[in-house]
Amino acid sequence: MKSNLWNLAVKMRVLLDEEGQDLIEYALVVALIAFAATAGMTTLATAINTAFTQVGTTLGSYIT
Repeated sequence: MKSNLWNLAVKMRVLLDEEGQDLIEYALVVALIAFAATAGMTTLATAINTAFTQVGTTLGSYIT
Protein backbone atom coordinates (compact mmCIF):
# COMPACT_ATOMS: atom_id res chain seq x y z
CA MET A 1 0.00 0.00 0.00
CA LYS A 2 2.80 2.40 0.89
CA SER A 3 4.54 1.63 -2.40
CA ASN A 4 1.38 2.42 -4.40
CA LEU A 5 0.94 5.68 -2.55
CA TRP A 6 4.57 6.60 -3.20
CA ASN A 7 4.19 5.83 -6.94
CA LEU A 8 1.09 8.02 -7.08
CA ALA A 9 2.92 10.85 -5.34
CA VAL A 10 5.81 10.62 -7.82
CA LYS A 11 3.42 10.65 -10.77
CA MET A 12 1.58 13.69 -9.41
CA ARG A 13 4.87 15.50 -8.90
CA VAL A 14 5.86 14.84 -12.51
CA LEU A 15 2.52 16.17 -13.73
CA LEU A 16 2.84 19.34 -11.68
CA ASP A 17 6.44 19.99 -12.75
CA GLU A 18 6.53 23.15 -14.91
CA GLU A 19 10.21 23.08 -15.80
CA GLY A 20 9.68 22.09 -19.45
CA GLN A 21 6.86 24.57 -19.96
CA ASP A 22 9.21 27.51 -20.61
CA LEU A 23 11.01 25.61 -23.35
CA ILE A 24 7.74 24.84 -25.11
CA GLU A 25 6.62 28.47 -24.87
CA TYR A 26 9.91 29.71 -26.34
CA ALA A 27 9.66 27.16 -29.15
CA LEU A 28 6.13 28.35 -29.98
CA VAL A 29 7.25 31.99 -30.02
CA VAL A 30 10.18 31.15 -32.32
CA ALA A 31 7.86 29.20 -34.63
CA LEU A 32 5.43 32.14 -34.77
CA ILE A 33 8.24 34.58 -35.58
CA ALA A 34 9.56 32.25 -38.29
CA PHE A 35 6.09 31.93 -39.81
CA ALA A 36 5.57 35.71 -39.79
CA ALA A 37 9.00 36.31 -41.32
CA THR A 38 8.30 33.80 -44.08
CA ALA A 39 4.94 35.38 -44.86
CA GLY A 40 6.47 38.85 -44.80
CA MET A 41 9.34 37.85 -47.08
CA THR A 42 6.92 36.72 -49.78
CA THR A 43 5.23 40.12 -49.80
CA LEU A 44 8.56 41.95 -49.66
CA ALA A 45 10.00 39.88 -52.51
CA THR A 46 6.99 40.70 -54.68
CA ALA A 47 7.36 44.42 -53.96
CA ILE A 48 11.09 44.38 -54.72
CA ASN A 49 10.48 42.48 -57.96
CA THR A 50 7.89 45.05 -59.01
CA ALA A 51 10.25 47.93 -58.21
CA PHE A 52 13.10 46.40 -60.23
CA THR A 53 10.77 45.73 -63.13
CA GLN A 54 9.68 49.38 -63.16
CA VAL A 55 13.28 50.58 -62.99
CA GLY A 56 14.22 48.23 -65.83
CA THR A 57 11.32 49.43 -67.94
CA THR A 58 12.19 53.08 -67.33
CA LEU A 59 15.87 52.58 -68.12
CA GLY A 60 14.99 50.51 -71.18
CA SER A 61 12.84 53.30 -72.57
CA TYR A 62 15.76 55.77 -72.29
CA ILE A 63 18.26 53.47 -73.95
CA THR A 64 16.25 52.71 -77.09
